[in-house]
Amino acid sequence: MLLPTVWLVVFLIAALVSRPPRQRRWLLAALVLTLLSTNSFLVNELLLAWEQPPVALAALPHHADAAVLLTGITNVGKSPHDRVYLGPGADRVTSALWLYRAGRVRRIIISGGSGSVSAVAHTEASDLATLLRLAGVPNSAILQEDQSRNTRENALFTQTLVAVRPELDTLILVTSAFHQRRAMGCFAKVGLHPVGFPAGYRSADRHLSPEALLVPNPDAMANFSLLVHEVTGWLTYRVLGYL
Repeated sequence: MLLPTVWLVVFLIAALVSRPPRQRRWLLAALVLTLLSTNSFLVNELLLAWEQPPVALAALPHHADAAVLLTGITNVGKSPHDRVYLGPGADRVTSALWLYRAGRVRRIIISGGSGSVSAVAHTEASDLATLLRLAGVPNSAILQEDQSRNTRENALFTQTLVAVRPELDTLILVTSAFHQRRAMGCFAKVGLHPVGFPAGYRSADRHLSPEALLVPNPDAMANFSLLVHEVTGWLTYRVLGYL
């Protein structure tokens, strides 16, 4: 209900059923919302303020025990089911692979089920495990947690997995930069304190141009919607005591 597209439709419907001068006010509200949420420069500034900054490889532990790779980047409901369908944020998996290939982690823990309320043929964790194996990561270096449906359960079930494996002490958490705050908070709440390694950036380096300032961009509205969704999720988790 907080997404800008929902409010835009509400404003337009209100304009249709209203009489002047209220009709004009609703139309003005719709116009202002559209201009703000499609402004590339403004939305990018908000993303830069929210997303966690990149972490240099040199700042990471030299030989961490495992990278915890959070899912949410594949479409397990898409058929045919003879391949993996990656979506936005797919460089979560390439970042985890990079860490492994660079010798920064000894193993990769993939955390995530499907998040779907309906039955699916396979989980996101199994999909990403397939990709990692195809990329040359041995099966012995891949651990799967495929029951979690949200960020809180990612943390809870990863903690359960780590608790019975004392060799998994130093962890690096790989998730999208906009999601890093909530994920790190959930992991800290269950007693895990991984090093954050943000990936999947939606922001770009700050660049002031007439196009970014004046030309409406539908991608900006999509990113603004994502940001609203994530900030709302973070606040909800704070209220519920998950962080």
